Amino acid sequence: MKILVIDAQGGGIGKQVITAIKREMPQTEIIAVGTNSTATTAMLKAGADHVATGENAVVVGCRTADVIIGPIGIVIADAMFGEVTPTMAVAVGQSMAKRLLIPVNHCNNIIVGISDLSVGRLVDAVLKEIEEKNSRRYLFFQPLCDKIKMFLQEAEQRCRSIAREQNQSNSLKKK
Repeated sequence: MKILVIDAQGGGIGKQVITAIKREMPQTEIIAVGTNSTATTAMLKAGADHVATGENAVVVGCRTADVIIGPIGIVIADAMFGEVTPTMAVAVGQSMAKRLLIPVNHCNNIIVGISDLSVGRLVDAVLKEIEEKNSRRYLFFQPLCDKIKMFLQEAEQRCRSIAREQNQSNSLKKK
């Protein structure tokens, strides 16, 4: 699973998300994109596998991500004190990836009906969503993988049987 974490300002939310994901699922590939170099650096230090900065990095990352994580401002043009460009917001919004948006009430964007939870609790909720997505993917692909494995085992047995027959045939021809 390829996870894209997008953050702005100082990258604090992205840093916490990446640290938590790497702690719980160290094999998960994480691409971090900051809207500025400070955010990018913070997420790199948290353990992101790949990092980039800026508008085009967001656009390109959104094309291939399975999951996009970030504060809700990443889907609002001009959010985060103008660091989220309209192009970035559209790229996130139109991506085929599942978006896990963290409800942060800043910059005149208030999410009504959401209780004030700490960022730590919100990050825990993000982890739960990722784990559920992973388990659904496992449940979907596991039967298919089992069938492929069985087919390959049967094919290997047939190849061995044919090889034995050819060896026996060659032994008889030599006599």
